[in-house]
Amino acid sequence: MISLAAVGGVALVELGMALTPGPNMIHLASRAIAQGRRAGLVGLGGTAVGFVCYLVAAAAGLSALFVAVPVAFLVVELTGAVYLGFLAWGMLKPGGRSPFAPASDVPSVSDARLFSMGLLTNLLNPKIALLYAALLPQFLDRRRVRRGRNCCSSAGCGSSWGSP
Repeated sequence: MISLAAVGGVALVELGMALTPGPNMIHLASRAIAQGRRAGLVGLGGTAVGFVCYLVAAAAGLSALFVAVPVAFLVVELTGAVYLGFLAWGMLKPGGRSPFAPASDVPSVSDARLFSMGLLTNLLNPKIALLYAALLPQFLDRRRVRRGRNCCSSAGCGSSWGSP
């Protein structure tokens, strides 16, 4: 069983991250505003699968890989930075708009595209990569045999705050 201190630590960090909205929150809110609650929930499903991907990677020792091969983490970091730059350019370029700006010409997209956009936005979110790869393992009890279960408990606690 995960310790109460670990649950509290993960919950506190996750709360701080949830209170500082990032690309996931912008994506989910903009799609829910443009296409309705159902679109937001489908996108949220994609981000939830992204959390599971990071969780499985963390349980499999992703942070150990990043320590052994620092360039791997640099690639994840740079890919996320490029994606955030792409999102920022879409808002800041001449004629660009905020994702929250009311617009009637926002094209509706299919559920599959909403889901995949939520998944991709989460997987390329450097804040989530840092949380699961660097921070979450700090709260794990390395003496426990069931490390995967310990990691799942921590992530479940953190993910209950929502989608940072």
